[in-house]
Amino acid sequence: MPNLKDLRRRVRAVQNTRQITKAMKMVSSAKLRRAKDRVVATRPYTLKMMEIFRDIGLRAPEYRHPLLAAGEGERVPKGRERLLLLLITGDKGLCGPYNTNLIKAARDFLREHEKDEVELVIVGRKGNEFFRRRPTKIRRNYPNITATGLVSLTDAQMIAREVTDDFISEENPFDRVFIIYSFFKSALSNTPVTEQLLPIGRSDPQPLEKSETLVDYLYEQPPDEIFGTLLPKMVVVQVYRALLEAVASETGARMTAMEAATKNADEVIEKLTLTMNRVRQAAITREIIEVVSGAGAS
Repeated sequence: MPNLKDLRRRVRAVQNTRQITKAMKMVSSAKLRRAKDRVVATRPYTLKMMEIFRDIGLRAPEYRHPLLAAGEGERVPKGRERLLLLLITGDKGLCGPYNTNLIKAARDFLREHEKDEVELVIVGRKGNEFFRRRPTKIRRNYPNITATGLVSLTDAQMIAREVTDDFISEENPFDRVFIIYSFFKSALSNTPVTEQLLPIGRSDPQPLEKSETLVDYLYEQPPDEIFGTLLPKMVVVQVYRALLEAVASETGARMTAMEAATKNADEVIEKLTLTMNRVRQAAITREIIEVVSGAGAS
């Protein structure tokens, strides 16, 4: 049985750990409110932009662009494809299974397309640390994009521009570009999502609700001109939304993990305190017995 000194040292160590996890939970809680507000504010904008994009696509059915989907543009992949996968992970740990689930989704994607040539573009250190020790080719890595929890539109524009350049490159271009990120539902729930980023389809991937009606927009510029300007912006918006969803999901996962760690620390402290009290009581009882035995012997 451990002595009182060892037990007190273990209790102090667990208490120090509890202070850290509790502080991290409070910080994550404050960050989550901001991240959630940004996600909620961005979703309606993204959906409205998709709606307008679909409307313009219907008005310009003959328009051709390198970013449009196969069968609607000029590129129709045949046989073995070159795929580019944009994977958004975190830069830090202590967020439960968040990074593990994203890496698992990426590995599932690689298994599904094992006959294709796949390259990775990774946002975050955790995904890069995992795949750099494996045979999958990493084309680029963007560390510290989501580390502060404040994703800028400039970062999204940079990533979207470079991914788009890879897709429309004249030398060995990619046939399709996919993105994997974590969709934020709540602090307790986030789900890895795999979506095709490029080429873009003319139709809205998210159908309208039955109660919605199509709006007859009036455009000052020709549909073809607006369509050409809107296509690159669609990629930026999709990447920006995915980054915001990822930040909110990671922050919520970290808050949940730190809350669970704090509760576990409380339970450990309670058990150690109970054991310490038993050891102290046993020591006192033993001393009393020794005193009584000595008095009886004399």
